Amino acid sequence: MCNLYSQTRAQDAVRELFRVQHEFDLTGNLPSMPAIFPAYDAPVVRLNDSGQRSMMIMNWGFVMPQKEKAARRITNARDDKVRASPFWRGSFEERRCLVPATSFAEPKGKKPAVWHWFALKGDEPRPLFSFAGLWQPWKGRLKPGGDFVERQVFAILTTKPNEIVAPIHPTRMPVMLAGDEAYDTWLNGTADEAFALAKPFPADGMQIVARGEKEDAGEDMLA
Repeated sequence: MCNLYSQTRAQDAVRELFRVQHEFDLTGNLPSMPAIFPAYDAPVVRLNDSGQRSMMIMNWGFVMPQKEKAARRITNARDDKVRASPFWRGSFEERRCLVPATSFAEPKGKKPAVWHWFALKGDEPRPLFSFAGLWQPWKGRLKPGGDFVERQVFAILTTKPNEIVAPIHPTRMPVMLAGDEAYDTWLNGTADEAFALAKPFPADGMQIVARGEKEDAGEDMLA
């Protein structure tokens, strides 16, 4: 399960990789984000009403209201449930998005947990890629008596882990996409075509780039 990732590439690099025209970048001045946690705002690329790729800020975590309690934030959608569960199915079929990232973290052990940061291999230390994401508009109260809010929220699709992630997190890893063909299929393909991308990223294309006990150290940690 992925509950921490980073996006530290420059804004123009994100626009270029995901083919977002400048006029459809609605994020404002996008800062470097070395540690993105659940309920944080982060950039997402989706199709707008005219079918153009648009980059905007959304909030991480679908909202599951709970009676007389604060709402749960569901950050990950399992690939074995995304087509069957009413909670996810509509978003998977109609509202898929790309979630730009440069690395993600998973903990191993407890007290203290050692956080391992995973990234792609490439000419750069942490090449930009995308998680396979889902999004939806949401409105309501996040806690009893709280303000009524309207947000666009997103979640990250997960699948079984590959050989590099499994020793750290033995059950799940995020679905990672690289290359414009995969990006286009995820955004524009049929549900069957998109679901075919829900598989572990090849382990030989990934590396552990950092490890340490501070989960929020992000890309400042040394390997």
